[in-house]
Amino acid sequence: MTLGVVMIVLVVLLTVGWVLLSVFGALNSSVKAFYWTALTVGAILFVVVLVGTIIYLSLSIKAINLTRRQSNFMDSVSHELKSPIASLKLSLQTLTLRSVSDDERQAFHRLMLEDIERLDELINHLLDAARLERPDAPDRAEWLRSTDVLLRCIQAVRTRYRLSEDRIRLTGPDARIRARQVDLEMIFRNLLDNAVKYGGEEPLVEVRTRWERGTKPRLVVQVADNGKGIPIGQRRRIFRRFERLGVELERTKPGTGLGLYIVGTLVRRLRGSIRVLGRAGEAGTVFEVAIPASPIETSETAEST
Repeated sequence: MTLGVVMIVLVVLLTVGWVLLSVFGALNSSVKAFYWTALTVGAILFVVVLVGTIIYLSLSIKAINLTRRQSNFMDSVSHELKSPIASLKLSLQTLTLRSVSDDERQAFHRLMLEDIERLDELINHLLDAARLERPDAPDRAEWLRSTDVLLRCIQAVRTRYRLSEDRIRLTGPDARIRARQVDLEMIFRNLLDNAVKYGGEEPLVEVRTRWERGTKPRLVVQVADNGKGIPIGQRRRIFRRFERLGVELERTKPGTGLGLYIVGTLVRRLRGSIRVLGRAGEAGTVFEVAIPASPIETSETAEST
């Protein structure tokens, strides 16, 4: 803040000095050489200070936005920790202080398991985000079948949200992707989790794959939901760290603002790209990931069938 004030004062002083020099030069034609030298030096200093002020203000705005997102993140994490802990405490107190039927006991156990899974997801997100901030780990990439990875992620999300098979559908060609399995699963688990979480009252998720031909072929994976959609002006923001749309304390969906940041970072590390689209004529959002890949050889397809 002090630096900003100093720069603004310098801009004002240089502007005043420039005006005075202009008046002085106009009234005293005998000192033209001094006038033009001083005016040139003043103009250069003015431009330097003005550029410095603009850069400083730009960095300040970025710092303010980061502070806001970090504040939202702290509110979110506090809420995400307190809610399941309070629920676990209440369930344990109920089971301890009064007798319950076997059916009620099983219901409490299911509720407690859901709370533990919620805490586990939060901790995993925090650990994943911390891992991304460290220097790249040794390359343990391997050739993976995209369909195998997607089916594992789909089954995990179906199980977590107790969805029937027709709620998440997979269509499209298979491919070989060179990546670490944990990274690919993290990308698609987060996208599927978001699609279910922010989908309609009865989530319907479509996972479609297709080839993008070019000098380096890429597999395009689209994850489409049936939710409200994301406004065009806010689609790039959601990949920032700690970014969540809306007011934190007014949200009804759990989250930390780290999931899509993790997705975007991992996709870039795989030399891929990600973008957000709307659904033509329908409500919902489409996340489209394009990753370098190789076709499945005919012999490999025959062996796997």
